Amino acid sequence: MSPLVKSISLVFVGGVIGSFAAVLLKVGAARLTKSVWSFLNLPLAFGAALYLLSTVFYLFGIKGGQLSVLYPMVSLGYIWTLLWSRIFFKEKFPPQKFIGLALILAGVVLVGMGAA
Repeated sequence: MSPLVKSISLVFVGGVIGSFAAVLLKVGAARLTKSVWSFLNLPLAFGAALYLLSTVFYLFGIKGGQLSVLYPMVSLGYIWTLLWSRIFFKEKFPPQKFIGLALILAGVVLVGMGAA
């Protein structure tokens, strides 16, 4: 596997993990009360741990590639987050979200083309 493909793969996996962390944070946030002890709930803890894990993937990914190309790939996590929001929380997908997704994808592709 080439170093570029490895870096892209690591950043991509980090984005997927980070987007799922957001789901767990939302589930954990729903359990919050006015008590500081409510912060000690499993979904919140696992969500924070997954964010940390995604950061590890990002670190190893950007180590081997151009930051200006790889970091915009982090925005692909928004696409995964929209998918998880639909699956887990039954959120609606109005046309504006599809347009936003298309713009994110177009931006990532254009920035990636600049690496050539």
